[in-house]
Amino acid sequence: MSATLAQLAPYDFSPTVLVVALAAAALFAAGQWHAHRDGEPVGIARGLAFWTGLGLTYAVLQTHIDYLAQHMFWVHRAQHLVLHHLGPMLLILALPHEVMARALPTRLRERWLRPLWHHPMVRGPYRVLQNPVVASLLFVGLIYFWLIPSVHFAAMLSVPYYNAMNWSMVAEGLLFWWLVLDPRSPAAGGLGFGVRMIMVWAIMPPQILLGAYIALSERILFDVYDICGRVWAVPPLLDQQIAGLLTWIPAAMMSVVAALLVLRLWLYQGERAAPGSGPSLTAEAG
Repeated sequence: MSATLAQLAPYDFSPTVLVVALAAAALFAAGQWHAHRDGEPVGIARGLAFWTGLGLTYAVLQTHIDYLAQHMFWVHRAQHLVLHHLGPMLLILALPHEVMARALPTRLRERWLRPLWHHPMVRGPYRVLQNPVVASLLFVGLIYFWLIPSVHFAAMLSVPYYNAMNWSMVAEGLLFWWLVLDPRSPAAGGLGFGVRMIMVWAIMPPQILLGAYIALSERILFDVYDICGRVWAVPPLLDQQIAGLLTWIPAAMMSVVAALLVLRLWLYQGERAAPGSGPSLTAEAG
């Protein structure tokens, strides 16, 4: 039992990760309670998506998994698959901002948070980051950047760089998947569904190419793990090949999952806009 608890304990304790995770958990839990009290309970699927996404993100950052990620290249790639793809996607599917907002005092929301959100200093950079082309390039570009061998070497041996790498993956993952999985129709402020489809397919080939390059390379590209020391007696080239496959196949499959989710949203909005199916999107937006 003690060995199991030791595996769950933080390898390199980060107060920031703990505070952010606890704050998100507390706000969502309080929002769930308020929603239930108001007769508008949060669906089981949304709750499951949020708690799974938050739990996975916390686990790969603050348990023994983080230690393994610093000593095995394939575990590192699995960690980033969670931080950049699976975790943010699950969190966005839960629409946590809607739930968390219920836990905040109305005065705080209306007098401080809403004006801050609409301030030009916030909205301007946000619009740039959420441009479909910029968002797609950043999403793929970050993967490539942190896997430049010299950059990766520095990041794995520097605590500030290592933390910046992980936090940047989470932040960009949330931004990208929100743009793609935003349930709002174009008329209500969301991105066009055709553009979303292009985005999820556009990020697939670069990830496949990068993963294939890493997996099929006949030389060691990331020797930092020889310096750190590998946890398991896995040949360095095999470690790299598994890491390449994780960058290649599961990451690409996430685009397929995202495309299916976008298609579902598209069909749902089409059904709502159909004659006789209820208020039109234009009427709702107005």
